[in-house]
Amino acid sequence: MPAKTARSSAKTPAKAPAKGAAKAAAGARTVSAHDLEPAPVVLLAGSEDHLADRASTALLTRMRELDPAFERTDVAAAGYQKGQLATWTSPSLFDERSLVVVDGVDAATEAFVEDVLEYLPAPLGSVVLVLRHRGGPRAKKVLDAARAAPGAVEVSCQPLKRDQDKVDFVLSDVRRARRRIDVEAARALVAALGSDLGELAAAVDQLVGDTDGTIGEADVHRYHGGRREATGFEVADAAVEGRTGQALVLVRHAFATGVPPVLVVAALASRLRQLAKVAAAGRSRSADVARELGMAPWLVDRARRELQHLDPEPLAEAILAVAAADHAVKGGGQDAQHALERAVRVIAEARDR
Repeated sequence: MPAKTARSSAKTPAKAPAKGAAKAAAGARTVSAHDLEPAPVVLLAGSEDHLADRASTALLTRMRELDPAFERTDVAAAGYQKGQLATWTSPSLFDERSLVVVDGVDAATEAFVEDVLEYLPAPLGSVVLVLRHRGGPRAKKVLDAARAAPGAVEVSCQPLKRDQDKVDFVLSDVRRARRRIDVEAARALVAALGSDLGELAAAVDQLVGDTDGTIGEADVHRYHGGRREATGFEVADAAVEGRTGQALVLVRHAFATGVPPVLVVAALASRLRQLAKVAAAGRSRSADVARELGMAPWLVDRARRELQHLDPEPLAEAILAVAAADHAVKGGGQDAQHALERAVRVIAEARDR
C-alpha cells in the first residue's frame, strides 16, 4: 500500500540515489488535476490558478483519506529563510505524513533555491512537497530539479488559450459528472464565459445541478445568454448595421470580459476605413475594386450595401468619433468606455440619416 511504502522510505536515511537510478527516475509523471495522488514532489507549473486549485483540492482530499491527522505547512517562497525546508520536512517521531505547500516558487529567495535543490534529489517518502510555480525564468533550476526528482508528479497549470481547448475542458467536466452536453452547447458556454476558467467550471456545475438529461444550447442561453464575450469585430458589425442597442451591449460586455478597448477601436476604424475606400472607388466592378484595394470581393459588396444607408457627412462624423475614442483609450484623459460608447452610438445613428 502507498502509505506503508512512504513510511518505510522515511525511516531510511536520505541519501543521493545511484547514478543509474537517478537517470531512470528523471522526468516527472504528468497527471491531470483531478487524478493527483500524494507523491514525494508535486509540481504545479503554470499561471492558471484554477487548475492549481483543482489539483490542491484533489490532493487534500486524498491525503485526508489516507491519514486524517496529517500535518500541513503553507509557506511563501518569497519570504523563505535558510534552513527552514529542513525543519518542515524532517521526519516526525511516529513517521506521520506531512504536506508542505510552497507558493510563489517563481519569486523564491536564493536561500530557498539552494535548499530545495539540495532536497529534491532524495525527497522523503512521508512528506508531500508541493511546489507552485506560475511561470517566468526565475527559479527555473527548481523546475528542472523537481521534474527529475524520484517519484515526482506534475500537473500542467498552463492557461487554456484556444477556444477548442476550453470546449474540451467543458466536455471533460460534464463527462466527469456523468452527464452529457451537446458540442454546440459547450461552444456557446465558452463564448459566454471563456475568459475565466474558474467561472467556466462554476457554470458547468450550475448546468449539471439545475438541468436534466443532455445539456443543450437552449440551457446555456437560458442561464448565460446575456454574458457572451464580444469581439471588436462584432461591435463594429452591429454599429455599422445600425443596431445601436446591441452594439452598446456588446461594448459593455467587451469591457466586462477583459477585451482590450484598443482592439475594439481598431475594429471600428478598420470597418470605417473599408467603407471610405469603397466609397472613393466609385462604381467600378467589385472584382476590380477588390484587386485595387487589396480586399476580398465579398467585402466590397458588403461595404457597398452598407454605403446605401450612409451619406458622406455622417460617415465623416463617425470617423472623427472613432479617432476621439482611439485618443481616449490610449490615455488621452477622457473616460475610455464613455468615449467608445459615444463612437459606437455615432456610427449606429449615422445610418439612414
